[in-house]
Amino acid sequence: QVQLVESGGGLVQAGGSLRLSCVASGFMFSISGMAWYRQAPGKERGLVATITRGGTTSYADSVKGRFIIFRDNTKNIVYLQMNTLKPEDTAVYYCNVVGRRDWGQGTQVTVSS
Repeated sequence: QVQLVESGGGLVQAGGSLRLSCVASGFMFSISGMAWYRQAPGKERGLVATITRGGTTSYADSVKGRFIIFRDNTKNIVYLQMNTLKPEDTAVYYCNVVGRRDWGQGTQVTVSS
């Protein structure tokens, strides 16, 4: 079955960087669109970034120019490089296959001001 394990979250000061990783298994990763989502306390989960199987990326306006999504199909990993972090980026971050609605544990990102 599909397994997605997120890691790399933590506590960072505003302006800092983090790189999230998501190790995937149980499906054809190399031909799947992948995405990162986040859910802040009291808010709905929202889309952060997507990457197609061909490497085309898209971003939420709030992270455009600061976050980069990329993938390594040889290792079945999708990454989210987060730069110039802001307190409003604080959330639990989840990766998923595009269109899938089962969720893993996620990884907590906390940005202090």
